Amino acid sequence: MDTVAGARQSDAADIELSLQHPDHFADRYASQIHRYAARRLGPAAADDIVADVFLIAFRRRDRYNTERASARPWLYGIATNLISRHRRSEVRTFRALARTGVDPIAESHADRVAAEASAAAAGRQLAAALAKLSDGDRHVLLLFAWADLRYEEIAAALDIPVGTVRSRLHRAQATVRTALGNTNPLDTDEEMNR
Repeated sequence: MDTVAGARQSDAADIELSLQHPDHFADRYASQIHRYAARRLGPAAADDIVADVFLIAFRRRDRYNTERASARPWLYGIATNLISRHRRSEVRTFRALARTGVDPIAESHADRVAAEASAAAAGRQLAAALAKLSDGDRHVLLLFAWADLRYEEIAAALDIPVGTVRSRLHRAQATVRTALGNTNPLDTDEEMNR
């Protein structure tokens, strides 16, 4: 059994076990969700989002569909719903980034170097384009680009059909591409393999 399948089985098993033993509830995706929330709302809000995600997940663990091996999309769905409540703050952050071109939320030196290079080339236009996207399109694009979820995982996270994920992602990428002068920073070989 590969490690991915093992991790997925472990998620469902952990949640089932936590129904009998609450102290067994795992937060193995906390750092990933924190990075995603920090990129969307900033580090201070991300701490609160992560705490709320796992509090909600713990309280709703009895409703988790254990046929779904991986809890990752479920947790990202909870995070995205909580982030939606912070939308005004997120849009303000994108507008500030569009004005200044400075992205203060880089997670490592390598990310800071990459972010600075991206910001120099397209940061302001990208931030402006992200601020103009509808909530649904922005959620799909950022779950794809920042959380690195596959189409099926985004669909599960947002409780929408995979076809809707594809159309929203296509629409969001077209908006971003236009804002960046018909280039798309998300066009990669990796995207084609999802």
